[in-house]
Amino acid sequence: MINIRKRLADTGFGALALMVFVLSAFPVYWMVSTSFLPNNRIRGENLAFFPTPDVFTLDNYRAAIFSPRAPFAPAVLNSIGVTFLTLVIALVVGFVASLALTRFQFKGRRTFIVLILVVQMIPGEAMIISMFRIIDGWQLLNTIIGLTFVYTAGVLPFTIWTLRGFVNGVPKELEEAAMIDGCSRAGAFWRVTFPLLAPGLVATGVFAFIQAWNEFVTALVIMQRPEAMTLPLWLRTFVQATQATNWGAVMAASVLIAIPAVIFFLIVQGRMTGGLVSGAVKG
Repeated sequence: MINIRKRLADTGFGALALMVFVLSAFPVYWMVSTSFLPNNRIRGENLAFFPTPDVFTLDNYRAAIFSPRAPFAPAVLNSIGVTFLTLVIALVVGFVASLALTRFQFKGRRTFIVLILVVQMIPGEAMIISMFRIIDGWQLLNTIIGLTFVYTAGVLPFTIWTLRGFVNGVPKELEEAAMIDGCSRAGAFWRVTFPLLAPGLVATGVFAFIQAWNEFVTALVIMQRPEAMTLPLWLRTFVQATQATNWGAVMAASVLIAIPAVIFFLIVQGRMTGGLVSGAVKG
């Protein structure tokens, strides 16, 4: 009787999980499928749920990539540059700060930790005017460096707080044991501690990547010139250029924006899973 109930429960949870997966994956499938269909098969009575060979087309991707009113290549380079710089700076600074908060005792340490949480609670939209005036005063409007400063400032509180949990989960005794065996303090850290923290760095870097890659509002304020657009701004401009009538091209543009993010997740997914689990051990 107990086994039957367990099987029924497992079947029910499995069906629920499958339903959630289908509901989550269907919009993505519809976006990708629509991007390969001509407009006359996207709207109207003769809808196509699959891009069969007789209707399959790459014209939507050509329209998105080679649009004269919304250049695609500069937006890709801008997004890659801003995301890469934000990711590197946030991880380096956040990692050093988390080490200082975890491994050293200094005056104002607890106050600094509380301030990190307070800053994280402030909505980014509430500081847009201040950020704009600061970046404008530094003459960094419409530059990758200026946008990187803003993104890094927004990502750092979360990065520091998260990495603090990972660093705190690695016992100090491991470094002390390595030093007893003859390693220097720096050698013990790089040979013993840092490899254990690498999954945490990857997991934290994923969140920094998502923030920098998908952010729209701040980029709209800081990057006002067409040649300075990031991909989210480029998509808005492309939709306006097509007057939202060429839905196949709009879906193709959305797929193009998603491809780099998917590639990034495929590369780091193994490390990310390990990092999320290890970070939950102790924080």
